[in-house]
Amino acid sequence: MKKIISKVVITAVLAASVFAQNDLQPLAIVKLNKPETITVSMLKSYSSYYQKQLRLETLSLDQKKQLLDKYIREKLVLQAAAKEGISVTDTQVNEAFINTFRQQIGQNVTEAQLSDVIKKQTGKTLDDYIKAVTGMSTVDFKKQLKNQIIIQQYVYAKNQDKIKNAEVSNEDISKAYEMNKTKFAMNDTMKLFLVMVPKGSDESASKKLAEDLRSKYVADKKNLTAIANTPENGKTYRAGEMMLEKSADQAKVLGWSADKINELFGKAEGFTSELNTTESDYQFYSVEKKFPSKILGLNDVIPGSNSTVREVLKQNLTAQKQSQLFSSAATDMVKSLDNATNVDRKKTGEALDKALSW
Repeated sequence: MKKIISKVVITAVLAASVFAQNDLQPLAIVKLNKPETITVSMLKSYSSYYQKQLRLETLSLDQKKQLLDKYIREKLVLQAAAKEGISVTDTQVNEAFINTFRQQIGQNVTEAQLSDVIKKQTGKTLDDYIKAVTGMSTVDFKKQLKNQIIIQQYVYAKNQDKIKNAEVSNEDISKAYEMNKTKFAMNDTMKLFLVMVPKGSDESASKKLAEDLRSKYVADKKNLTAIANTPENGKTYRAGEMMLEKSADQAKVLGWSADKINELFGKAEGFTSELNTTESDYQFYSVEKKFPSKILGLNDVIPGSNSTVREVLKQNLTAQKQSQLFSSAATDMVKSLDNATNVDRKKTGEALDKALSW
């Protein structure tokens, strides 16, 4: 029995040793600047992130080869950037890292606060959560993020004039408008001036302030600017303009019934409400401008903004074109760098297939 156990242990040790040796196999050496070896183990770690993003149980041989090429080319651009002294600070990386989560959770948080939010929402530590989502530790994820920032800065630095000067023609704008015209359909909309005075600890004083503000506004609606811009706005009361859409979704956001929002849209421009009392404040509003439902034309101003449809489309199309130019420049760059002088591919053909058969 002892001999059998010994054989099993020896076999297990040998198998582990073989796997370890396989993981240390060099796949390529990138030598544009300082030589860097890419091993099977490194490619496995690199691939885990993309496997998570693609939600795949396993990667095919072709996918592993594509990721190896991607890894090599990233290393080439990073080495080219290093030769020209392009780098980013840890502060920049940490800011980019936290911004990715701020957008997801809709809160302006620090990394410590983010850890608390993740713990409350998922029951996991920040590191465990990132590992579950990306396949990497927080440290490795930040390293990957840092590399991406450096690559973006380098590609942009080499092509900034071409990218910045991207132009969109009026014909392109017109075509985009015709293809997306219904997206600029506008429901009945109105601009309100709303004033809210919290009741606070002295309800009578709050009510008196609300009445005074309403009287001042009714006496001369030019006082809108004074009421909105006074230093007291935000301290003892809140006042400002807002856009409202006649829709069930808008009513839901406001906590209103359909009848109430229909009643509001029945008011004429210039109408000022009486002082209304809610559980928490005193408030009144004035209907400043009404916009009937329509499909906006290219030169129409989008309600609630100072931009026309044409200007918004031009901005969006320009951003798209700049993104395309950036991608094209990055592709051309890595192709020009990926040659036998800069890359020594240690495994090819069947040898590469075997090395990637994990």
